[in-house]
Amino acid sequence: MENKKLELLKKGISEKKSAVIAFSGGVDSSVLASIAFNELDNKATAVTIKTHSFPERELKCAKKVAEEIGIEHKIVYLNELEFPLISENSPERCYHCKKEILRLLTSVKDELGFNVILEGSNASDSDSYRPGKRAIEEIGDKVYSPFVEFGVRKDEIRQIASLLGLSVADKRPSPCLASRFPYGDALTERSIKRVELAEDFLISRGFQELRVRDHKGIARIEVPSADMDALLAMKNDIVSHMKKIGFSYVTLDMEGFRSGSMDEVL
Repeated sequence: MENKKLELLKKGISEKKSAVIAFSGGVDSSVLASIAFNELDNKATAVTIKTHSFPERELKCAKKVAEEIGIEHKIVYLNELEFPLISENSPERCYHCKKEILRLLTSVKDELGFNVILEGSNASDSDSYRPGKRAIEEIGDKVYSPFVEFGVRKDEIRQIASLLGLSVADKRPSPCLASRFPYGDALTERSIKRVELAEDFLISRGFQELRVRDHKGIARIEVPSADMDALLAMKNDIVSHMKKIGFSYVTLDMEGFRSGSMDEVL
């Protein structure tokens, strides 16, 4: 099945003639970038929008994967905290942030004289709360979502990534750091960096699937149930580091890791 869908993706992207790829370095955007580069050559450019909420570790990964693919890679900086509709962190935050990101991507597209923006929404995304989808719909035919057009699910994207030989085929999703805060808690550069440093520390200790949620200075750590014993075994080091970077209290979520846990209140 993935071979058939890969051919559909190649055809759909090839027909666009030129494209800017909204590129995070995750598996979805990496598959799009790889196909676009193979089909369009120098008429494909990967563009990463670097915000405060996009961790440095993810930017490093994006640079590595772009180099691996061979595609031209541009990095555009956006201070999303300058926009109150984003920094106030309402349930519509993602919509407003996506609008600003699409505005910048459109500017790059127009500057290069390219036809469309490729973005990686897929057929599995309807299972979760995604207000940013509305911003994509509003921009119309400037944006092309080939995974949606051809009904490609997340598991199929991973299979295609393996077929293409991409190093990120098994990379875990990494939503932006703004998703670590309860809706209504204002986002600040300091609080976002605190979460980034906290997650970097846990990753450096061998944890792969995790979130550090920030509840006004209380760290709520989510790891899979199978990793809880390992985390508790190094609790002294973890607590010491978390307090050093600015958390007042450090807690372990007994429900374990789950993506989108901040949306459970909606």
